Amino acid sequence: MKKFFALTFLFFTTFIFGQTTIKFNGATALIGVPNVGFETSIGRKLTFQFDAAASFWESINGAPYKGLMITPEVRYHFKEKFDGFYVGANISFATYKLQKYGYSETGNYQKGFSFFIGPTIGYQWKLNENWGLDLFVGGGHQEANYKLYNIETNKRVDTWYKGYNRSGEFIPYRGGLMITYKLK
Repeated sequence: MKKFFALTFLFFTTFIFGQTTIKFNGATALIGVPNVGFETSIGRKLTFQFDAAASFWESINGAPYKGLMITPEVRYHFKEKFDGFYVGANISFATYKLQKYGYSETGNYQKGFSFFIGPTIGYQWKLNENWGLDLFVGGGHQEANYKLYNIETNKRVDTWYKGYNRSGEFIPYRGGLMITYKLK
């Protein structure tokens, strides 16, 4: 998972041309979940952002908390690119092995994948020619597909069903304060 995360980031930052910023989410880093990405110009007031967030925690309160989420997003900037208010639309994909909320007393965790679709709203500040900040929050609809496992034995608990369990809900799933650096 670490190699995929690093190679994806390297690929996209290497082959992007035009105005491009690389980003690091300071807010999620504080809780041990690195979130890095890039944003590049695709029009007069449009940008494309691609970011990835990953958790490598083997255990939080005795349960695994591992996951990888990638998010491609198109953003419309009201003022100018990389400065001021913007809105975005994204589709995210995640794979995980973690204990979902509401399961802390069960001794079980989920392993699976999810799809997300929703809007983002944010504000960007230019601090100087190269450095900036990007404060954002986003959410929307999630479709989760997972299997249920016991924490102690790592054996599947929901053996009565051979496929994936499914759930869908509206949730906040992105946010933070990105520290940005303009490459060109």
